[in-house]
Amino acid sequence: MPQASMVANEIPAQHTNFFPTVSVIVPIYNGETDLPGLIDCLLGQTYPADRVEYLLVDNGSCDRTPTILTNAITQAKATGLTLKHLNETQIQSAYAARNTGIRAATGEILAFTDADCYPDSIWIENLVQGFQNDRIGLCVGEIKALPGNTWLECYAERKNIMSQKDTLAHSFCPYGQTANVAIRACAFEKIGLFRPYMTTGGDADICWRLQRDGDWQLHYAQTAVVKHHHRTTFKELYKQWYRYGCSNRYLHQLHGIKLTRPLMGREVRHSLARWIAKEIPSGLIKLITGKADLVDLAMTPIGLYCFRARTLGQRESRLPDKAAEIAWLETD
Repeated sequence: MPQASMVANEIPAQHTNFFPTVSVIVPIYNGETDLPGLIDCLLGQTYPADRVEYLLVDNGSCDRTPTILTNAITQAKATGLTLKHLNETQIQSAYAARNTGIRAATGEILAFTDADCYPDSIWIENLVQGFQNDRIGLCVGEIKALPGNTWLECYAERKNIMSQKDTLAHSFCPYGQTANVAIRACAFEKIGLFRPYMTTGGDADICWRLQRDGDWQLHYAQTAVVKHHHRTTFKELYKQWYRYGCSNRYLHQLHGIKLTRPLMGREVRHSLARWIAKEIPSGLIKLITGKADLVDLAMTPIGLYCFRARTLGQRESRLPDKAAEIAWLETD
């Protein structure tokens, strides 16, 4: 099996005449809250209108998503852009919805983001530049936080949760989250599409197969930015980290990666004791002198809460039936 490789700090290519055809694919499920903002960001892209198409795939929404998409198509036509409303109703999975988009795509490059993301106006232009190198099969952009005011949003921002830099540093093989990834269309012919029945972890799986089975290299497009909201409630934060644990378990079963070591009871007690005895007193002094805020005082217990959720997700989950199946492009 070829060794995975990454071009993480390659000098950005000049933007002058490199405009490959691009299909932007977005899976959507009940996206009425965030979808209008995403559509505005897509319609505001600097990429040439005749070189890009936007494929928005409704994955069985039961809110106002279909109406919003219908209106967006009219809006796009008025500005000379191509926006298509596709449907994936057979399988309830963002990865199945992405596969529907892949099958309908006409671009040389397929760019992926999510319905609750807000790409910068030069996102596509910056994301595709790495493909000037023929060895590059996937380009990974950066994910940054939208401004937030709650403790949990501030915590996530300070911990750089969702930054691609963490996933690119994965000990098994680098990967990018599909909130901001682009892949050569031809690369899917050899390694197949997303595993349509996976519920989490498909981002890493497709990137690893591209590098290890397809022998493609990865490029980090740091200036291709999408913005994303962090979780605002403990319930949402718990679900996020529980899902991370499930992903660890699924990828362990599929690729043999090491499972994340759970925190032991004595480690939790030691962390809490250190927090009470050292971090709170020093934090209060910094708080009084204006060098810290209340979020700094809460970092340790919030972190332990997240790690516990991930531990339980990893312990309780098993790869769903049929989740190991890989979808393929239809051949004539």
